[in-house]
Amino acid sequence: MADVKLRGMTWAHARGFDPMVATSAAYAETHPGVTITWEKRTLQAFADRPISEMAETYDLMVIDHPHVGEVAKQGNLLVLDGLRDAEMAAIAAGSVGLSHPSYEFEGRQWALPIDAATPVACLRPDRLDRAPRRWSEVLALARVGQVAFALIPINALMTFFGMARNLDYPVAEEPDRLMVAHHAARVLDLMREIVALMDPRCLTLDPIGIYDWMGNHADGPAYSPFGYGYTNYSRAGFCPFPLSFRDAPGIDADTPRGTVLGGTGIAVSAFTKHREIAVDYAFWIAGAECQKGLYTASGGQPGHAAAWEDDACNVLTDDFFRNTRSTLQSSWLRPRFDGYLALQDQAGEIVHACLLGEATVPATVDALDAAYRRSRA
Repeated sequence: MADVKLRGMTWAHARGFDPMVATSAAYAETHPGVTITWEKRTLQAFADRPISEMAETYDLMVIDHPHVGEVAKQGNLLVLDGLRDAEMAAIAAGSVGLSHPSYEFEGRQWALPIDAATPVACLRPDRLDRAPRRWSEVLALARVGQVAFALIPINALMTFFGMARNLDYPVAEEPDRLMVAHHAARVLDLMREIVALMDPRCLTLDPIGIYDWMGNHADGPAYSPFGYGYTNYSRAGFCPFPLSFRDAPGIDADTPRGTVLGGTGIAVSAFTKHREIAVDYAFWIAGAECQKGLYTASGGQPGHAAAWEDDACNVLTDDFFRNTRSTLQSSWLRPRFDGYLALQDQAGEIVHACLLGEATVPATVDALDAAYRRSRA
């Protein structure tokens, strides 16, 4: 067989890049003549660059699930259902929370989950003995300057959605409004209250920025209530002050539910000239053995329950998986209709402006509904 060279695109962080390189090297060892090389893009580019552009250049892509509505319409990715039914069933059965079905749209499977994440809590164990269970406890910590969390536009919106769902408020369930007005107003009021108690830099940071601040500075924040989890920061040697992750707090009850599902999946370009090999690699890295073995060991944050339940994976990450499983299992799957990504961009800026004090709560609620109606149109 002639040499086969595949190109892949992932995101620029140790969690997104390192396991792809490690698994590709291991795959090449057992498949002589096959080479898979990976390129990376920033988190913002990861969210912004159209999959249609990447599919013409790369054989394999690491994607996030809000793109699947757009993908289903454009047909740039290879449909993965019907190719390996037994393996697909095993991956689906091992899904953590809604990770696997998040890549299903209109009855077809557009990617396989390899990475699972949702906003969870994080603390400095040298500074705090326990994580708050309820929002009132979070506010008490914020009043003494110990709380920080990511609130750039995209994270501000994810927190807005997550707090709403924790309160059991419907989100994007009607065609003409994003949320009931007084529900949206209450969540915005809660967010503005805690923003006023935190360092303003929170409005300029993503979760990586918050964790770098917490983990690399002796006087960094002691607690973050919401932020997409990164096992890297809980691993020995990754940062001077290792972080410990916990279930997110509830708002009115001790229930960590409603945070917004994130994570990534492995997708295959519909235009690849090496379909069989690309599919084989994708199913392998999404399977239980790779996920709980090489994928996690090389810095990945797996999407398979076999890894989340594995003793070695939990020892490696200071029990990250056991400590946050309840939050992930109860996380909310955001809309994925074609047009949602435009809403996400616009709504994040709208919520962010409100937190900056540049817009009133009533005006923000109206603007969110207007953006939602445009996206559904």
